[in-house]
Amino acid sequence: MIFITGATGHFGKAAIDFLLAKGVKAGSIGALVRDKAKATDLTAKGIEVRVGDYDSYASLVTAFAGVDKLLLVSGTDIVNRAQQQKNAVNAAKEAGVRHILYTSFVRKNNTATSPIAMVAQSHIETEKFILASGIPYTILKNSLYADVLPMFLGEKVLETGVILNAGNGKASFTARLDMAEAAAAVLTGSGHENKEYIIAGDNNYSLNDVAVFLSELTGKSLAYTSPAADVYTETLIKAGVPATYAGVFAGFGAAIEQGEFETSSTDLATLLNRKPTSLKEYLQSVYTKN
Repeated sequence: MIFITGATGHFGKAAIDFLLAKGVKAGSIGALVRDKAKATDLTAKGIEVRVGDYDSYASLVTAFAGVDKLLLVSGTDIVNRAQQQKNAVNAAKEAGVRHILYTSFVRKNNTATSPIAMVAQSHIETEKFILASGIPYTILKNSLYADVLPMFLGEKVLETGVILNAGNGKASFTARLDMAEAAAAVLTGSGHENKEYIIAGDNNYSLNDVAVFLSELTGKSLAYTSPAADVYTETLIKAGVPATYAGVFAGFGAAIEQGEFETSSTDLATLLNRKPTSLKEYLQSVYTKN
């Protein structure tokens, strides 16, 4: 059985859809959910839905029974994520999982000096848990989602222009759907054990590039402004963004400026057997109706 955690989230659902598109029988796919009532669409497709929680080790051991390949989609509880994912890895070992895939992230700075250290640390620790477990693994080092841009830029970006404290830094903004398809390719392929893959687009882009693309796509003349991190954070808070989230957004802006998500190599096109979605193509899908 191929088993997907976080199966009601964007990444997990997309991975399941790509598995089905690749011909995997629905009955051979399992899905971990916390609330079965929120997974009726998966049940309707014939997916075996199992209830479990990252905070409940026993529930994970039960849910992982009979699983051959496990896609461990990183959780969203940043504060408790490291322990939760340690539970998942240990449960996978106890349940006899034969191959574990983990959605980690591209980075250059593994230390506490990283502007996104709070977010990064749990990924780094989970990679260590997996390596120590002895389970054959594949680490998917995902680049920064292109899908975070609408959140960073805000609903009024076509009025305000592009604003983020990212300086002239670049990132390989990569479509989440492409990442999920790559995960499905690994799950259905062979020879991927004990490997790490860089899951990133073919090019790196600055926020000024984002402004140029949006201008071309919408016919509006949009500028890019990069304020100081504290100014950006204060602006977000005044706009009603909770202080914690404002700090995280600013941290990602600083990480982009430092080149944390800029990549010189990628395995994505090889795994997809096609060119990845470009940033402009992604932005077109979000900001235009054509």
